[in-house]
Amino acid sequence: MKIDDIAKIASVSKSAVSLALNGKPGVSQETRERILRIAEENGYTLKPFSKGQNNNKSKIFRFVACTHTGIITEQYHSQSFFMELINNIDQSMKSKGYSLIISSINVNSLEQEIVNLEKQQRSSGIILLGTNLTEEQIKTVADTQPNLIVLDTCYETLDINFILMNNVFGAYQAGEYLIKLGHKEIGYVESSYSMYNFDMRKKGFQKAILENNLTIKPEHTFQMSPTDISVHEEFKESILELKGNLPTAIFCESDYMAISVIKSLNELNINVPVDLSVIGFDNIVESQIVSPELTTIHVKKDKIAALAVEKLIREIDNKEDDKMKIFIDTELIERKSCIKKENA
Repeated sequence: MKIDDIAKIASVSKSAVSLALNGKPGVSQETRERILRIAEENGYTLKPFSKGQNNNKSKIFRFVACTHTGIITEQYHSQSFFMELINNIDQSMKSKGYSLIISSINVNSLEQEIVNLEKQQRSSGIILLGTNLTEEQIKTVADTQPNLIVLDTCYETLDINFILMNNVFGAYQAGEYLIKLGHKEIGYVESSYSMYNFDMRKKGFQKAILENNLTIKPEHTFQMSPTDISVHEEFKESILELKGNLPTAIFCESDYMAISVIKSLNELNINVPVDLSVIGFDNIVESQIVSPELTTIHVKKDKIAALAVEKLIREIDNKEDDKMKIFIDTELIERKSCIKKENA
């Protein structure tokens, strides 16, 4: 059986079959499972590497993202943050003579899917997007492929490599910046989904607030989705209810939320930054397209990618056993969505 035959049976394109068989994003989980089932039922399997191409010589790394409802979706690879991260990883690998396979798996069937992927095409190592994964889930991946780097979360008690942004420091930078601009009535926009990164950002921001003897009023705390950019009606209603009690500045746990805040405030004829300063976190591409351009915290995705690749190669080529927890400091990017508070 050929790819053409599978495509006809599944009523999909040949490219969709190729993406599914190679564990790459671009097809839904339902379509992927249907294609893999048809392939298995008809005796089609990907060519495994020969024994001469063992784990340490196959020159292939796998980037794995586990999809979650509302957090890491099937379309995660089209989101600016992850597109840039994956591109940086790919470029770092190519410069070292490795190639990259991108695999999306459902978090609810993580163990079986990661085993199947590694059976189909054994990798030299895995870079796992660990967003909101549990300790047990991460250990499951490590049991299948011990050459593992986890990004976007951290469990200090696991003997596994973690490389991620310094969320606490970044949010602390944002808080200090707003306070230095003279803002004392500061709002906070948090994610409607709990996850490690956002929890750490709240910790850092609150530290800056407390050190300056300030507080965030309960009515100045808002919630919204962390992954889509849109006008949020609930946020608009909350702002209208405040009437003359608006904060003068708002910190948002991600740029997606910050841009949504700007769009929502614009519909209420509240001017950013004249009436209300807004600061985000991540420095995604869209942060320079929104009007006004977004002041934000820059995550050094290129540095994270380079360190992840370098560490994996050291484990493979030099048999390096020492595990590392590496935090990459962030950088404040000043643009036009924040201004000094008058009479400060």
